[in-house]
Amino acid sequence: MLTTFDDWIAGGDRIVLGDHEIFVRQDGPAGGSPVTLIHGFPTSSHDWSAIVPALVEAGMRVTTLDLLGFGASDKPRGYDYSLLEQSDLVEAMWTALDIGDTALVAHDYGVSVAQELLARNPARVTRMVWLNGGLYPDLHRPIATQRLLHSPLGRLMAPVISERTFTAAMHQIMGRVPARADLHEMWRSIAYDNGKAVQHRVLRYIDERRTYAARWRQSLESYEGPSLFIWGPADPISGRHVIPRLRERMPNATIVDLDDGPATGHYPQVENPGAVIAALLPFLTADSQ
Repeated sequence: MLTTFDDWIAGGDRIVLGDHEIFVRQDGPAGGSPVTLIHGFPTSSHDWSAIVPALVEAGMRVTTLDLLGFGASDKPRGYDYSLLEQSDLVEAMWTALDIGDTALVAHDYGVSVAQELLARNPARVTRMVWLNGGLYPDLHRPIATQRLLHSPLGRLMAPVISERTFTAAMHQIMGRVPARADLHEMWRSIAYDNGKAVQHRVLRYIDERRTYAARWRQSLESYEGPSLFIWGPADPISGRHVIPRLRERMPNATIVDLDDGPATGHYPQVENPGAVIAALLPFLTADSQ
């Protein structure tokens, strides 16, 4: 079960990075092995709240943030949101918090941020974990709601987005739909500070993925550190159809296919946190064993 959104943000702080205030949270011992978690669209770092306690118990220093336009971070209106700027903000956070090398765990929108970070400085990332996301633009299959938000009609949709439409979308993309209370807390991370008003602008990341496809594919496939894919095959956006490409292009990576019935969908860390923790812990602690 997820922590409430209020409790989650009460455990962190808003810090100034560049021209924005960004929500950042750190859990675990100061001297623990660093792990950075990057969330997806359209929710927030709160998605990791069922995962973080297990990492902390294993002695890790876990850093999470809400990217610009998400959760408790600034959500400027009329803004040109960019995955490149999101990567700048992650690097600025690492500098502000004196984080050097770190393991990196990314989901959905966050996988593109992680690919850009790898393109800039792969040596900084000690281990790389990927959860369902658009690693290859040609395999990305957005649902109808996302296509509408990404279209010229996107700005007109903002006023009509509701918890009901969000819940319906989650039922489309999840294989193991969590309790209504958990979906409500996920919605609250979107609705906070009227975040739904900027979703259509954040969704321009779909275009950036095409623009930087070659750069980000190279960063993904050439990364020489240990790589783990924790994948929900029941995801219609970036699910089962992505796994053959991963096996072909990255034969040395570890792939955990969460296909035990009912199969996991687009949000493995929310739908099936036990299985995600079971895959994450031995991978992230391998060097210390």
